[in-house]
Amino acid sequence: MSPNAAVLVLVEAEPGGISTLSLEALTFSRQFAHAVHALVIGDLPPGGPDELGAHGAAAVHQVQDARLGAYSAAGWASCMVDAVRVHAPSVALAPASPRGNEVMAHVAARLDLRMAANVVDVVSAEIGGPDTSDARLVVHRQVMGGAVLEELDLIGSPALMTMAGHAVEPSTVDPPAPAEISALAPVSLTEADLIAGVRRTVEVASSGQDLARARVVVGGGRGVGSQDGFGELLALAERLGGALGVSRVVTSLGWRPHHEQIGQTGSRIAPDVYLACGISGAIQHWAGCSSSKTIIAINTDPEAPMVTKAHYAVVADLHDVVPAISAELDTRR
Repeated sequence: MSPNAAVLVLVEAEPGGISTLSLEALTFSRQFAHAVHALVIGDLPPGGPDELGAHGAAAVHQVQDARLGAYSAAGWASCMVDAVRVHAPSVALAPASPRGNEVMAHVAARLDLRMAANVVDVVSAEIGGPDTSDARLVVHRQVMGGAVLEELDLIGSPALMTMAGHAVEPSTVDPPAPAEISALAPVSLTEADLIAGVRRTVEVASSGQDLARARVVVGGGRGVGSQDGFGELLALAERLGGALGVSRVVTSLGWRPHHEQIGQTGSRIAPDVYLACGISGAIQHWAGCSSSKTIIAINTDPEAPMVTKAHYAVVADLHDVVPAISAELDTRR
C-alpha cells in the first residue's frame, strides 16, 4: 500500500465505551495503513478519545447533529460519504456488525463501488491517490457462514469493506496517545435519509453485559419454548457473570431483541465458555459462535449440529439442566 494510504473506520460508540468490534477494526486497519482515522456519529463516551487513540486512531472525525439522535442507516451512510469526500481515504471500513454492514452497503451504492463484507485478511494492495481508478485491494472474506474463505478484488478507491468480528484481537499502540478530535459537518444529509430509522426502543430484562466482551455467554434458542422461558437463562448468566445471547429464530419470533442475536446476521462472540441451550446450531449461528474457546450444548436432540460440534454436550431438557446448574452454583457459593 502507498506509504501515505489512510483508512477511515466507522466506529460505534456506546455509553460504556467504544464497541469491541470497533476496536478490532482499528487494530485490523493498522496492519496495512499508514494512518488510521475514525468516524463517530453522535456523542463520545467518557474516555472515548483516549480509547480510540490507544487503539491507533490518529484522528477522530465527529458528526453531531440533532437529526441523527436516532440511528438511521441512510443518515449514517451520508455522513460516511461526506467523510470520504473530505478526507479521501484509500480504504473505508466498518465492523461487520448489523449496523456496520447496513451502513457500508448504503455507502457502496452511493459511491458506485463494490463492497466486501466479513473480511478477515488483506492479501495485497496496490493503492495510489484518492482518485486512482485502477487501485486494487485483494482481500479474503468469510462466506457460507464462515465455512469458506473467498478471495475478492476491490477495484477503485476507496476500497470498501466490513471486517469480520474477532478476525483480530484488539490491541493498543505503544506509546498510546489520545486521538485528535475534529468536527465533521453532515453537508449531504437530507430529510430523505431520515425517513427510515430507529424511532423507539423497547427495554427488556437483560443480563447487562456486552455480548461481544463477555467471557461467558449463555445462549437460548427455539428450545427455550416461549418468550417467558428465558428467566432461568438470564439467572444463570447473572450467576456466571456473563451475557445472554440468542439464535436468529428467537429474534424472528419476537421473544428477545435483535442486539442479543448471535450469528452471521448478529453478533460474533469469542467467550471462554459458550453454553448453548436449545439451539440446533444452524451454520449461520455457528458462524457467530465458532470462535468460543469452549462450547457446551444442552439439547434433547443428540444429532443437532450444535451437539455434534460442541466440545461437551448434555442430551437433556434445558429446563431440567439449567436450574440444576444454578442450584449447584448456589450450593458451592
